[in-house]
Amino acid sequence: MNYKISIIIPILNEAETIAQLLQHLIDDPSEASVSEIILVDGGSTDGSQDIIQRFISNVTPSNTNPLQNTTPSATSFIDIRLIPSEKGRAKQMNTGAKHATGNVLYFLHADSFLPKHFDRYIIDEVKRGNHAGCFRMQFDSKHWWLLLASWLTQFRWRACRGGDQSQFITRLLFEDIGGYDERYSIYEDNMLINELFARNQFVVINKKLQTSARRYRKHGVGKLQFYFWMLYIKKWWGADADELLAYYKINIS
Repeated sequence: MNYKISIIIPILNEAETIAQLLQHLIDDPSEASVSEIILVDGGSTDGSQDIIQRFISNVTPSNTNPLQNTTPSATSFIDIRLIPSEKGRAKQMNTGAKHATGNVLYFLHADSFLPKHFDRYIIDEVKRGNHAGCFRMQFDSKHWWLLLASWLTQFRWRACRGGDQSQFITRLLFEDIGGYDERYSIYEDNMLINELFARNQFVVINKKLQTSARRYRKHGVGKLQFYFWMLYIKKWWGADADELLAYYKINIS
């Protein structure tokens, strides 16, 4: 089977990093396996849309890949689209999936940067029969706790999972699950991962994705980690989507 990856990125006010991420994504693919990048905007007010539209019009890869027939424009081989959506990562990612043409969906946060040859690693896992999974993660911080948390993401433990590590999943499996649970404005990644573990379909690719520690810098590492643990415990004890969102808004948002 010929596998094609659709990269889906939910955004909300990501003007600071979105152009850098897009350049990173189009420069790296090792083969013609990434068919499209779909940016799903939940109502940005910081000019993110304008930055993306300018990028689509003007971008040129810094290193032209010979597999791309030496064409200088990245948009000639990777289709980059910006589409609107209701606010909320679950809704945005489901909207992106509906517009995707690839048979492998790859959900990526806007502040996360992938390892080289990410497309090859994903497709190799799918060919091995691993229909969903993520990369291990590394924060852009030298704080001891974040270094430890990053190291732990190499293990296939549910407690070490989260959306910052990204998520690849075949379209067939995604549709079988029913996509992201849109009742959850937060914790939607964990809900999907729970479904994947229940089906024994989850693999961790032992390559590092780098993600921003900006929320930890904003709130403080200890305080934010405590809030995240509380969300996890609350869900464990039966909290519903509204309770989790209320706690998040009071303490983190």
